[in-house]
Amino acid sequence: MYRVMGALLLSLVICITCMPWLMGWLKRRGIGQFIREDGPQAHLAKQGTPTMGGILIVASALVGFLAMAQKLQAGTGFALGLALLGGGLLGFSDDYTKLRYARSLGLKARSKLFWQLALSLAIAFLATQRFGVDTKLYFFRRDAVLCDLGPFYFVLVFVMIIGASNAVNLTDGLDGLASGATILATTAYILISFTQFRNHQFLYTHVQGSLDIAIFCGALMGACIGFLWWNSPPAYIFMGDTGSLALGSSLATIAVLSKTELLLVVLGGLFVLEALSVIIQVAVFKVTRRRVFRMAPLHHHFELKGWSEFTTLIRLWIVAGFFVGIGFIIFYINYVGGK
Repeated sequence: MYRVMGALLLSLVICITCMPWLMGWLKRRGIGQFIREDGPQAHLAKQGTPTMGGILIVASALVGFLAMAQKLQAGTGFALGLALLGGGLLGFSDDYTKLRYARSLGLKARSKLFWQLALSLAIAFLATQRFGVDTKLYFFRRDAVLCDLGPFYFVLVFVMIIGASNAVNLTDGLDGLASGATILATTAYILISFTQFRNHQFLYTHVQGSLDIAIFCGALMGACIGFLWWNSPPAYIFMGDTGSLALGSSLATIAVLSKTELLLVVLGGLFVLEALSVIIQVAVFKVTRRRVFRMAPLHHHFELKGWSEFTTLIRLWIVAGFFVGIGFIIFYINYVGGK
């Protein structure tokens, strides 16, 4: 467990101490956030706030992880690093496109989908063909097989990566919301993966490199805590798509490697709600020309109802914590039942 704590503390220190330098560098080059004019009016004051802080989230998490992992078990560390770096590079391209053309929309949806497909295929191939991850869906323990997806497992990985990436990206519209929710989710995954590591030969032989997963979650958690120090309202810097796509890809890959694919829906319940609010809004509007929410994603709906940004943030953190608690309880009950 000391490696997990070491990765957490190292990535936290790097992120929290280097962020002022990054903010200064971004300000000198005029790299700031574009704000939607149709959103909450209070957000217009954030126009020009430095963005792309996700660069340091990715860098500090990678340093913390690689420094503490030492021996990358079964190659899972490579898959985790690929997810974090691949998602970060895609997000960086998206942010760079926004800045270059001075618009709030970055890469075209088709281009972003293509690269997310490529990343998911690479992770699915490496996991199943190189790192010993099977294509079965488990109810966590090795003796609780739900089904074997076979080649359709690649489809599941793609859906998970694109879903998690875009869900975190949609959630990142309020100071501290996405980073805070990720901290809560990675806390649960540290406990889950370390439990799998300690009970590998009894209940979790189907999970490879669980210690590396725990260390990676610790590094990711530390980086997000360091970032949240500067991103809490009023934010001095935003993570941008560089951070949100990296975090989403990483969470999906953690779930794949820890064989908790279905549990991610519960642990990331807030992200799911934010994404569903957009899907429902678009679908209903196309059919009825009416809006279900005042604005999607969900956090903007509450702001337009009169909630302050801080109140909205705290209440949605509570929702995220509730889902994380329920998710861990589900895992723990199943773990105890298998002993």
